[in-house]
Amino acid sequence: MRPLSLISKHLAVLSLLFVVLAGAVAEPAADVMNFPQPEFISGYDFPLTTVPEPTSDFQEWIDVGVLFIVLSLASWLAVKRRSRRGLFWVMVFSLGYFGFYKQGCVCPIGSIQNVALSLFDTNYAVPMTVTIFFVMPLLFALLFGRVFCSSVCALGAIQDLVVIKPIQLPKKLTMALSMIPYVYLGLAILFAATKTGFIICRYDPFIGFFRLNGNAPYLYLGVGFLIAGMFIARPYCRFFCPYGVLLGFMSRFAWKHLTITPSKCIDCRLCEVSCPFDYIEKPNTGLARENRNTGVRRLGFLFVMMPVMIVLGGWIGHRMSIPLSSYNNTVFLAEQVLAEKINPELTETLETKTYRSMGTSETELMANAVRIRKIMNMGGWILGGFLGLVFSIKLIGLSVSREQKDYEVIKPSCFSCGRCCSYCPSDDMHSLNFIVGSQPYNEAMSLRDPVYKPPETEGEEKGAEEPAKKSGEKPAAV
Repeated sequence: MRPLSLISKHLAVLSLLFVVLAGAVAEPAADVMNFPQPEFISGYDFPLTTVPEPTSDFQEWIDVGVLFIVLSLASWLAVKRRSRRGLFWVMVFSLGYFGFYKQGCVCPIGSIQNVALSLFDTNYAVPMTVTIFFVMPLLFALLFGRVFCSSVCALGAIQDLVVIKPIQLPKKLTMALSMIPYVYLGLAILFAATKTGFIICRYDPFIGFFRLNGNAPYLYLGVGFLIAGMFIARPYCRFFCPYGVLLGFMSRFAWKHLTITPSKCIDCRLCEVSCPFDYIEKPNTGLARENRNTGVRRLGFLFVMMPVMIVLGGWIGHRMSIPLSSYNNTVFLAEQVLAEKINPELTETLETKTYRSMGTSETELMANAVRIRKIMNMGGWILGGFLGLVFSIKLIGLSVSREQKDYEVIKPSCFSCGRCCSYCPSDDMHSLNFIVGSQPYNEAMSLRDPVYKPPETEGEEKGAEEPAKKSGEKPAAV
C-alpha cells in the first residue's frame, strides 16, 4: 500500500509549479465594482471582469446539492470510516470543483458578509442559496465536527496539499495568533453592516489562483501563504479564517466527532507526532501539578480582570473606529469635501469633482457620514469589548487544567483531517499500516523517532525493535 504522504508530496510539487505559472501569466487587474456599465458611447475599452459570471438559479441549487453530498461523505469518512485516504481524495475534488471550477464563489467564508449585510440593511435580501452555504457547514460542525475544514473547503485544500515538513509553534505564539480570526470576523461584520466593503473576499489570498487572474499583490500574498504552509501547516485556516471561529464554536458541542482511536490507547505517541497542527491533548496523569492555592488565586485574579479587559478592549475599539470609518466611501468623500472647503488651495480630486457634478447636497452627505461614524463608534465599542472577553476566556482556559488519561483531539480546533487515525495501531481499519518492515510502518516509526532506521532484512526486525523495548516504549504495531 503506497503511503498517502508520498502522494501528497507529489501533488504538492505540482501545486507549487501551478502557483508559479499562475503568478507568471496572470496580468495585474484593477478592482472591479459590481455595477452596470454606463450607457454612453466612447472610445474607452472596459477591462475584462475578474469576478465569476452570474450563474442560473438551477446551477446554484446544484452547487448546494454538491455541498451537501460532499459534507455528508466527509462526515462519514471522518467519523465512521476514519479514512485519511478517502478524505484526501474528497479534498482534491473540492479543490477542483469549489476552487477552480466555481472560482471560489459562493463560499461559506465569504457568505458571512452577505448574511451580516442582510441583518443590518432591510433593503438587501441575501439569496437563499447563499444563506444555505453559510448555515450548512455550521450544522454539520454541530453534528460531526469541522468536516468542512477537513476536505470540503477549497482554501484549506490548497494549503493542505503543500504541507511538507511542518513545525510546531510555541504555545504562547499560537495563542496570540489565534486572536486574529476574531478580529477579522468582527471587522468583516462591521464593514459589511456599514457598507464599507466585503473585506473577506477582497483580501482572499487564494482567489487569484482559482480565477487564474488577479492583482499582483494578492497573488504574492497567496504565494506567501503557500510557502509558509510548507512549514506552518494551514496558516490561513489556523490564524486568519473568520469562518473558523463559528465552526470551532459549533464543533465544541459536536454530537459525534472524529476520535483518535476507537479502542484502548497504547501511548505510542504516533497521533501526537502525526498532527501538524498540535491539536491533540496529551495525557497528564502522573505529572507534577501546581499548588491548588496558587491556581485558585490566579484564576480569581483573571475573573476580576475580565471586566477590565472588556472595558479596555471597548475603549480601544472606540478609538480605532475613527480611522476605520475613513475606509467607508461616504465618510472618505465627506472628509475630502470638508478639507477642500476649509482649504480652497487644495486641488479638487476626482471623487469630489464627480460628487459635485451629481448635485447631491452637502448637508445630506455630511449627515450620512455622521450616521456611519456613529455606527462605527458603537461597533468599535462592541467589537473591542468582545475581543477583550475572548482574550480573558482564553487566559482562563490556559489556567484551568483537567486530568487527561488518553490522547484526545481538541474538538473546537481539530480539522478532522484524519491524519492521526491513519497512524493509530489500535485501529483495525489501519492495521495494514503497521506490518513490521513495511514502508508505511517505517514512515510511522520515523515520525516518532527521527533517527529510526528501518531494518534491511527480516532477520534484523527484532534487533531494530530492541531500543524501543529497552527504553520502556510500547511497540506501535498491533
